[in-house]
Amino acid sequence: MAARNGSKDVAELALKKVFTTGEAAELCKVSQQTIIRCFDSGRLQGFRVPGSRFRRIPREDLLRFMIENEIPSEALASGKTRILLVDDDEQILEVFKEALERDGRFEVQTAGTGYDAGMLTASFKPDLVVLDYMLPDVNGDLVCQRLRTRPESANTKVVFVSGVVEPVEIEKLRASGADDFVQKPVDIQRLIERIGDLLAI
Repeated sequence: MAARNGSKDVAELALKKVFTTGEAAELCKVSQQTIIRCFDSGRLQGFRVPGSRFRRIPREDLLRFMIENEIPSEALASGKTRILLVDDDEQILEVFKEALERDGRFEVQTAGTGYDAGMLTASFKPDLVVLDYMLPDVNGDLVCQRLRTRPESANTKVVFVSGVVEPVEIEKLRASGADDFVQKPVDIQRLIERIGDLLAI
């Protein structure tokens, strides 16, 4: 029973986007002090929580560290990629969510406002955000800028979906920190391919 519980804990842990040194140690099967030493020497990349000495290690950095040091990474690599869909059109959210979940590689949550997007980014810790430009409470470019100013979401990929066609408007979205832009109406399979390319999955 203990072994099964342990396996379940590791499986749940592997789905996270940012790890503590203790969690990284559990996944790497080394001591927490070893992880701390590697972090402090620069061998393991990450960031410190503002106003504290706590270290945090983004998923991609931990995976890179494990591969470079020939540490088995199957548990970490097997976790589904987290996608946050942000749009005020419930029908669009439903279509996107169904298609992404049917793909099998993604865990998906949805938000209808910029405020909800900020809250879910903090709790869900998505690997990528599909973000509509025109939201009911705040424009998507401001949401993207806020994500970029927070250490825990600074490296989160952002794909804008919008009906805007003017080059100056598209450039404004990219300037806010977006990684890609997809024009509406969206070809969902093309969007999934873009997501796969951005996240290298």
